[in-house]
Amino acid sequence: MTQPLILIIEDEAPLRRFLVPTLSTQGYQVDVASTGAEGIALARSYNPDIILLDLGLPDCDGLDVVRELRDWSRKPILIISARNQEKDKVGALDLGADDYLTKPFGAAELLARIRVALRHATQVGRESPVLRFGALCLDLEKREVAMDAVPVKLTPLEYRLLEALARRAGKVATHAQLLNEVWGPTGEGQTHYLRIYMGTLRRKIEPDPTRPRYLLTEPSIGYRLNVD
Repeated sequence: MTQPLILIIEDEAPLRRFLVPTLSTQGYQVDVASTGAEGIALARSYNPDIILLDLGLPDCDGLDVVRELRDWSRKPILIISARNQEKDKVGALDLGADDYLTKPFGAAELLARIRVALRHATQVGRESPVLRFGALCLDLEKREVAMDAVPVKLTPLEYRLLEALARRAGKVATHAQLLNEVWGPTGEGQTHYLRIYMGTLRRKIEPDPTRPRYLLTEPSIGYRLNVD
């Protein structure tokens, strides 16, 4: 079986020296670029299964690389950056990045994020109408939800919100992405909608709504449907 190819776009040599053996010993194929232009060229040539992208590149901003890659590729992009401001994280995710890790990070967390991104990409390719996350099950064709095989009654907006998270399972969905997808243009900036409806969904789905197992909050950024 061909192992997934990971493209690292990172200008810091010490971090590259950490990433390459860490990923190689897990069986991944690894390619490396130290500039945005080189990374885009390698991505076009080899179509990697996932891209690890730094935002502080010497020849361009990593956000420009995300924008250009998303013009033609849907492969997962995992941001690895020292920038820890909310606007940087939200900006990258809104442009189409799949996840964001702030430096410094540990190998275990990085590998877990990579596994989730690759698993999600595979599930999307299968186009299955039924999504299962532990005891939670969504039938996208019938628009039905069940927990432990017991049907859960949701309002249309609650269902649309849960479906939006499920289609990005394991990945962060930003406030803007969820508001636009569920409420359309009228939802712009109305983050209190999300707080209200997420609270309702948790009460209907979570075994303990005060300690969510499935619907996790990403502070100041959005929400994530946990698949672990």
